[in-house]
Amino acid sequence: MFDRDQVRTRVAEQDDPDELRAAVYARTSSTSQKYGYSLDEQVSRCLSRCRLLGWDVLFVYRDGAESGKDTDRPMFKRMLSAAEKRVFDVIVFWKLDRFSRSLLHAVQLESELRQHGVYLYSVTEQIDTTSATGRFNFRNLASAAEFERDMIRQRTQIGLDALASEACWPNASAPLGYKIDNDGRLQIIEEEAELVRDIFEMYIKARSMPDVAADLNSRGIQTKQGGDWTPRAVGDVLRNEIYTGQYEVGEISKHVQEYQIIKTEIFEEVTAIRRRFVEDEDAKRSPMADSRKERAITRVREMYRDYREGSIGDSL
Repeated sequence: MFDRDQVRTRVAEQDDPDELRAAVYARTSSTSQKYGYSLDEQVSRCLSRCRLLGWDVLFVYRDGAESGKDTDRPMFKRMLSAAEKRVFDVIVFWKLDRFSRSLLHAVQLESELRQHGVYLYSVTEQIDTTSATGRFNFRNLASAAEFERDMIRQRTQIGLDALASEACWPNASAPLGYKIDNDGRLQIIEEEAELVRDIFEMYIKARSMPDVAADLNSRGIQTKQGGDWTPRAVGDVLRNEIYTGQYEVGEISKHVQEYQIIKTEIFEEVTAIRRRFVEDEDAKRSPMADSRKERAITRVREMYRDYREGSIGDSL
């Protein structure tokens, strides 16, 4: 908490201290409510600070029992919309976690609000972008947040590379034909693998994903998730290179023999059929000739004219 002398110092540093119009934002969840951080208390402390700073409070926005992770908080959205119109100059909140879900989120919001000339001020923390010093400090926070994000990204990539080096599966669920063993690697389920082979063979014969899906459903065969087959679900199987043993995670791409269910030549044949089908469809979609386009426009105009004159209605 800042004492009165510190507040006076902040007033002296502000660019236009006598002209700042404030909006107070308060949020509480069911958890924070239990510990006394009520909306009324947050608003009261924010109003007191604004009085000390000489700011004119024009708006008070309250979100009750809303999660900080929820960017669709109704009053929060209304406040941001008002900020775009710059009907106030600074948003005052009791604590950062009442305003945003994280420092990274606050940095993003500050950048967006800055474009509209709106500042941020926290009653309990060293967050104050109304002054040059405060903006400098916040930029340092932003740099730290960016560094943290880069480190998280780097650690994530290292983790993926470590998984990939052992050919571990990075997702929580395995594709049709496999299960994940205790070491995180894929293990073939022969019954499902046979279904995968059938789907590839069926497509080579039918050359139609809807037909393959209809055939599977007619035989009561379900997807790995227990649902009906759709053309898209069939396509997901046909496009998945893991069935050839081709494993790609992170920046690692390699062949894992024990993962192979489909022969490479069969996969390539299916791929060629799929691509030829797409090319054929594209060829069919030739642009409409100008003469045909003009006739269509004329026909629509005539129908509209007849409708306005009532002849269509009379004939029905």
